[in-house]
Amino acid sequence: MSTEHFEIVSRFRGPPRSGNGGYTCGRLAAHLDGTVAARLKAPPPLGTPLRLDTAEGVARLFAGDTLVGEAKPAALDLQVPPAPTLAQARDAVPAFIGFRRHSFPGCFVCGPERPRQDGLCIFPGPVEGTPLIASPWTPDPSLADEAGAVRPEFVWSALDCPGAFAVMPRLADGVAVVLGELTASLDADVRAGEPHIVAGWSLGQDGRKHLAGTAVYAEDGRVLAFARAVWIEVPQATWG
Repeated sequence: MSTEHFEIVSRFRGPPRSGNGGYTCGRLAAHLDGTVAARLKAPPPLGTPLRLDTAEGVARLFAGDTLVGEAKPAALDLQVPPAPTLAQARDAVPAFIGFRRHSFPGCFVCGPERPRQDGLCIFPGPVEGTPLIASPWTPDPSLADEAGAVRPEFVWSALDCPGAFAVMPRLADGVAVVLGELTASLDADVRAGEPHIVAGWSLGQDGRKHLAGTAVYAEDGRVLAFARAVWIEVPQATWG
C-alpha cells in the first residue's frame, strides 16, 4: 500500500468550504493507471490534513476517520461529439449562464470572481446549432510539470464544471448540483500555454441525478481527455 498526505488549499475550492470536485477526483486518481472512476462520499474539506491510501487498485481518501472519496479503474463507453472550433468556443463565452446565475462564483474552474492565473476561467456557453456548451482554455504554465504538460488533477478539474452547466438549465431556482462521481480518461497531454477547447453536454436525468459528458480538445479538434459525470441536486443554501 502507498500513502500520500496533503491538504486542499483554498485556491482549489469549488463551493466556498470544500474542494473542487474534479480537482479532488484527480488527486484520488493520481496513483491509478488508465481510465478511473472517482466517487465522492463527503465534501472534500479545505485546509485539513488528508490521507490517500492506494492498495490493490483502489484509492481511498480520508479526513481523519471520514472517507471522503474512493477511486478505481473503470471502463468508459462514451461517444464524444466532434469538437467545436476555437472560434465557436470563444463566441459561446458571453452566453455562459454562470455570469448571470452561479451557485459557487468563487469556484477554481468556472468561478467568474476568480482572476486569471488564479482560476481556470472556463466559462462554457451554448454552441449554436449543437447540443454542446463550450469554452476556450489556455492553461497557465503554473499548472504544468517541468515538461509543460498540465498536471492530471488540473485536467480532471477542467473536465468537471462544464458538465454542471450542461445540466443547469434543467434546475429549479434554489437548487445547485454537486459532483457525485467522475469517470475520466486522459489520453494525451494537455499543453500549458496552448489554446484548447473544453465542452460539455447533457446525458439525461434520473431523479435528483443528472448525467453529463465533458471533453478537452486540442485546437485542431483532437480529443485529449473526456469524462462522464454524475451530478446530484442539493439545496443551494446549504452549500453556498
